[in-house]
Amino acid sequence: MRGQTNPYLELAAPGIGALNPYLPGKPISELERELGISHSIKLASNENPLGVSDKVIEAIANCSPELSRYPDGGAFQLRQRLAEKHGVDPGCITLGNGSNDVLDMVARVFLSPGVESLFSQYAFAVYPISSQAAGAKLVIAPAREYGHDLDRMLQLVTPRTRVIWIANPNNPTGTWLARDELLDFLTQLPDHLILVLDEAYIEYVQQSDYPDGTAWLSRFPNLIVTRTFSKAYGLASLRVGYGISNPDLADLLNRVRQPFNVNTPAQSAALAALQDQAFIQRSIALNNRGMQQYRQGFERLGLEAIPSVANFVTVDFAEEASRIDRALLSEGCITRPIANYGLPNHLRISIGLEEENDRLLATLAKVLKPRFRS
Repeated sequence: MRGQTNPYLELAAPGIGALNPYLPGKPISELERELGISHSIKLASNENPLGVSDKVIEAIANCSPELSRYPDGGAFQLRQRLAEKHGVDPGCITLGNGSNDVLDMVARVFLSPGVESLFSQYAFAVYPISSQAAGAKLVIAPAREYGHDLDRMLQLVTPRTRVIWIANPNNPTGTWLARDELLDFLTQLPDHLILVLDEAYIEYVQQSDYPDGTAWLSRFPNLIVTRTFSKAYGLASLRVGYGISNPDLADLLNRVRQPFNVNTPAQSAALAALQDQAFIQRSIALNNRGMQQYRQGFERLGLEAIPSVANFVTVDFAEEASRIDRALLSEGCITRPIANYGLPNHLRISIGLEEENDRLLATLAKVLKPRFRS
């Protein structure tokens, strides 16, 4: 019970007692129910504001007669298609109920009490949650300009380091690592550990020197690259993600993968989404325009934002952002407080449709007026 010691805590595995549950973005339905308002906008969870491809809608409708059947547990067609996309053998693919599922598989396979899990300050919340649930020691490298300090991370590697987690771009800061610096980091890592390269936002990145981690899989057998259909492909509610690695690593991950972890509509939707690259290009173009819209808008408001290459921007309000968040919510604008990441003065704001971005900026101007007058 809340405020009381849980009587079953002694029975839980080591590390569970100190865990806090993952905090998702507030749903529109919850906000409107709480405040009795309507026409809210959600810019909290880095979702694709265009929705999904028409081909996805058609694929989901076509698979409805199969809903009484268990899905293909091996997801043969989807694994084949992903293998073709990345130029690997299907045995290199591990499918997940979202890429978070694959990240958790990595922790369950490679982490345990007595070993270390290394990640950056301001890193994605799932890394410490899954690592601590597995009983591993958490080792946190101080960030450099809100992103990964690879030199410091190398200094923190020990014989007990078992998994290193790197998100590129990083969530929630949007920072990124260039090809040469990340490759140099990889070449210096010892063989006794696993490097997870989380590329959930890769489709949005436009920088010419940004790396595609899958190009390094044959060179670094201890590398696992994770991808998702939740962002640019718009399949967030269907939960489809995957890992790409050498077959020996994939074999171990698949040993702990839950049966039927990717359902039939999700498999069908992912296959259809891969066939509609025109939708992805429209999504990227919209994101590029929205990023420019935000940059100009935040500059007009005198706000500093962390440079981002993803589909969100993290903004510094130079004060505890909880007041800003409450004021935005009262106006029907949902953004993401990230005090739980150690950034209490920041909000992470997803890029939406042009009119949603305009509304967010106009609402911020209204919310910040009292501060400007003081």
